[in-house]
Amino acid sequence: MLDILVRAGSFVFIILLGYGLKRIGFFKEADFTLLSRITIRITLSAAIICNLASVQIEPSLLSLALLGIGGGILYIALGILTNLGKDKERKAFDLLNLTGYNIGCFTMPFAQSFLGPMGVLTCSLFDMGNSVICLGGAVSIASMVKSGSGFSWKRILRSLLSSAPFICYLVMLFLNMVGLRLPEPVVSCAQMISNANAFMAMLTIGVGFKLGGEISQIGRLGKLLVIRYTLAAALALVYYFVLPFPLEVRQALAILAFSPIGSAMPGFTGEMGGDVGLSSALNSISILISIVIIMAVLSVML
Repeated sequence: MLDILVRAGSFVFIILLGYGLKRIGFFKEADFTLLSRITIRITLSAAIICNLASVQIEPSLLSLALLGIGGGILYIALGILTNLGKDKERKAFDLLNLTGYNIGCFTMPFAQSFLGPMGVLTCSLFDMGNSVICLGGAVSIASMVKSGSGFSWKRILRSLLSSAPFICYLVMLFLNMVGLRLPEPVVSCAQMISNANAFMAMLTIGVGFKLGGEISQIGRLGKLLVIRYTLAAALALVYYFVLPFPLEVRQALAILAFSPIGSAMPGFTGEMGGDVGLSSALNSISILISIVIIMAVLSVML
């Protein structure tokens, strides 16, 4: 228990460090974009390569990608069903900002530190499905709801093929399935870079943390968070107690269910002309809530 609190506390300290450095001017608002690119395209991609290079993926575990897609679809459905009769803009905002999981920059470092190779593998396979929702699926549906335009498979495909982590997932999955391995020097280099992933991910969260939106929106923000974490709790219970996976996989799925809202959602909200301040506040508060819940869940499971 003490070890879990110390390591989780280290994550919180790094987030506070990033936020504090931004407040004193060491980091600027624009630096978040650069740090996010380094984390997602370099350190996270390296973590995917070295972790998937060291395990044999059982075909039955590929269904974890479907769980990642399924969770996103459930949140999209809730965003629509809880806004029946409301205006299209509100419905589009809610379904977009309830959706997706911030796994690469948030949950993956927890898995690396607490759950070992099988936990990281579970996060990676789950995130493959989650990427379909976060990197194009949710915003395509939200745009369709708001404007009445058609669903865009091309947009989803274009987003996925421009995502370095998703490409790494596909390449490593293919190599694993056909029994090929990367050369040891490549894996060693990836390991060195991936060692920085937890630090970079938490620092980036701290630099990007901000609260915005109107005070009058507190009720709406609270409603969305209650919906989000109520479903998360239900999914975590099903993942841990019902699904027929090994214990290590079920432990990883339990914390994955409590991942924060997808980090790309404020950007997509701005792209659609929505309330970016409210979206950023929702995203940031979900990070704080997820830290507390995941620490509690880990202390119970481990």
